[in-house]
Amino acid sequence: MVAALGAAAQWAGEVKPRRAPALPESQWLNTPEKEPLKIEELKGKVVLVEFWTFACYNCRNVLPYVKGWHRQYADQGLVIVGVHSPEFDFERPLENVEEAVEELGIEYPVALDNDFSTWRRYRNQYWPAMYLVDSEGRIVYQAIGEGSYARTERKIQELLREAGARRASPNEEAR
Repeated sequence: MVAALGAAAQWAGEVKPRRAPALPESQWLNTPEKEPLKIEELKGKVVLVEFWTFACYNCRNVLPYVKGWHRQYADQGLVIVGVHSPEFDFERPLENVEEAVEELGIEYPVALDNDFSTWRRYRNQYWPAMYLVDSEGRIVYQAIGEGSYARTERKIQELLREAGARRASPNEEAR
């Protein structure tokens, strides 16, 4: 059903735009009152959805970049959502994920996807995997595995510029 990705395997690039599926409604960390984020409420922002699991070596290697993007671009409209999809049984309990999130210094929202429902909605197959959602709510870019950090960051910057331009221009519906 799921496949871990070797350290050397990677792919990143634009994908045919499609509506971003719903995020998990189950347990969340690092949100006010641990309430779930809803993808439709994030319209107007750029969203990076990262599928990861705390015992995955490759996921840990990607983490410094994801945390850096959060620090650098959150105030510009980037929302990072970690979707924790466990590979092993010991990665399922909330307490273990909470401990890992604290140990790893993850400050952005993390959702538990123990039943892989979000994984399936996103048609994901790998750890780690990142999906960039534009300000219109469409997946427009995907990165699989380690690497392609500069390319992914350039796409984040491009999407943030586009989102800023949309906010600055008159609303098409008002015309």
